[in-house]
Amino acid sequence: MNPFVDEFYMRQALEIAASQLGRTSPDPLVGAVIVKNGNVISTGYHAEQSTPHAEAMAIAKAGSKAKGATLYLNLEPCCHYGYNPPCTDSVIRSGIKRVVASMKDPNPLVAGKGFKQLRAAGIKVDVGVLHDEAKKLNDPFIKHIIKKIPFVILKSAMSLDGKIATVTGESMYITGKQSRQYVHVLRTYVDAILTTVNTVKIDDPQLTVRDVGNAGIKKRDPKRVVLDPFAEIPISSRLLKNSPNKTIVVVSPAAKEARIKRILRTGADVMVVPARNGNIDLKKLLVELGRDNIMSVMIEAGGGFAAAALSSGIVDRVAYFIAPKIVGGRDALTPIEGHGTERLKDLIHLKKVTYTQLGEDVLVEGYLR
Repeated sequence: MNPFVDEFYMRQALEIAASQLGRTSPDPLVGAVIVKNGNVISTGYHAEQSTPHAEAMAIAKAGSKAKGATLYLNLEPCCHYGYNPPCTDSVIRSGIKRVVASMKDPNPLVAGKGFKQLRAAGIKVDVGVLHDEAKKLNDPFIKHIIKKIPFVILKSAMSLDGKIATVTGESMYITGKQSRQYVHVLRTYVDAILTTVNTVKIDDPQLTVRDVGNAGIKKRDPKRVVLDPFAEIPISSRLLKNSPNKTIVVVSPAAKEARIKRILRTGADVMVVPARNGNIDLKKLLVELGRDNIMSVMIEAGGGFAAAALSSGIVDRVAYFIAPKIVGGRDALTPIEGHGTERLKDLIHLKKVTYTQLGEDVLVEGYLR
C-alpha cells in the first residue's frame, strides 16, 4: 500500500463523484475508479436515484478485467437491497482483490457491514483515504441520513465594511460577475432555497439558475421555500408565476383558508408548520423538509431572517461573498441584523474556514458545527 498512490486515485474518485453534484439527492455522491497494474481500467459514478451505483457501473464496464484489481471509492459499498442490489455482491463476484474507501456509510443499513462482508470474502479493505474531503462532499447526505433534516447553508453578499445595500436600499450588485455566477452554481447544487415573504415583496426574486459561467455544469433549478406565516405572498410574484410547481409556501396554522386556496390555485404547494410569536418554527420546518427528501437548503434572505436562522441553531455552514467596496452609513443594511452579540466571548466562531478568490471578490466559507 502506497499512501501517495491511494490518494492520487481517490482524488479521481472524488472528482467523478463531484461531477454529479445536484443530481443524486436524496442519495449520496459516489465515484469509483478501478485500477490494475498501475492503469485505470474503468470508472463509474452514481447519478439519479434508482440508477446503478458507482462501483456497479465501474465493474460492469471493466468486465473480466476487474479480477485482481483495486477499487477506489469515496463511500462504503452498500450491502442491502434498495433501488439497486447490494454492491458488495458485485464487488465479490468481480474478483477485485482490494477496496480502498474514504469513509464508512452513515446509513444504519450499511454502517460498516459492507466492509465486513468484503473482508469475509477475502478482499483487503483500507478505509480513511481523504476522509475529510469525502465527508465534506457528502455533508448533506450525512446529515439527512442521520438526523432526517437538511443541511443548511447561509449565503450572503456584502461590501468590505459589511453592508448588503446602501442607505437607500440599493443592492444590485455589490459583488462582481464571478461571485454572482458562483451563487448560481450553489443553487444548482442544493435541493432548495429558503427565503421569506418580505424578501419576495421587496425584491420579487426568481431564485432560479440562469448563469453558472461554466458550460460543463448542468443547470438545475432548486425548489423555492418561502416562509409566509399569514399567506401574504403576492400572487403576481415571479415565484408563483414562473414554475410555481417548484415553490413551497410555508404558512402557519393562523393563515386564512381563503389565502391558502389562492396560493394553491397557482400550482404552488402549501406547507403548514407551527409558529412561535408569529414566526415559523424553523426547527419544525427542517423536519418537514427532511420528510420531503430535501437534503440541502441555502438561505437567501435579509439580515433579520439570517439572524433568526443563526440564533435558532439551524445553520451548518456560511458562504459570504465579500466585495472590495465600501458602502458606509450607520443605517445601511447588514447581513446579520437582530439584537446581536453583547460579549466577545459569545461570538459565533467558524471552523474549517476556506477562502476562494472570485474575480476581485473573496468567498469565505466555514462551518458552525
